[in-house]
Amino acid sequence: MAYDEELADRIQALMDELDPIEKKMFGGIGFMVGGKMAIAASGTGGALVRIDPEEADRLCSGPGVRRMEMRGKPMDGWLKVDAGQLDSDGDLQAWIDRGVAAASAASSSTS
Repeated sequence: MAYDEELADRIQALMDELDPIEKKMFGGIGFMVGGKMAIAASGTGGALVRIDPEEADRLCSGPGVRRMEMRGKPMDGWLKVDAGQLDSDGDLQAWIDRGVAAASAASSSTS
């Protein structure tokens, strides 16, 4: 399955003022801020969102949100958010804001 181009366009539009770098990877398209991935339109639908790992349990308590897995192993600091949780621009913007905050924190900790 290819990534959801409509979702990618919405992410780009909502992030426009941040001038994100787009990068195709893992069948999806990611949006980088400060050299770090913040959010991606996933190749399997929905979005992958960088988060503060300490928020994972709280954020996963809602529907349609779970830890991202790669090769069967959970990835700390990343969530998979189902497309149904991204229907409104407000909902999508909230996930973008989390991703940008986490990417910015990761960028500043490696500078």
